[in-house]
Amino acid sequence: MWWLRLGGSMGELKLNRKTARELLKDPGLLRALHEEAEKIAARAGDGYTASSMIGRRRARASVITDSFKAMRDEAKYGTLSKAAGGG
Repeated sequence: MWWLRLGGSMGELKLNRKTARELLKDPGLLRALHEEAEKIAARAGDGYTASSMIGRRRARASVITDSFKAMRDEAKYGTLSKAAGGG
């Protein structure tokens, strides 16, 4: 069981490991992650594709290049970082 003490009047949050594992693999979380990855791919432009999956421990999403032009664009300009809001 995990405990998290929050300051002030917020109290305590008690989260057991089984529930945490279930949350990390939740289909709703997978959908939300995939939608965000699709938004990033759309901002990056042509040649970028979103994918998602539920892995052994958690749901995950990624955006990858699917053309040589996009690979070159990513290497030269850091397009994915910019599309994700990191640059």
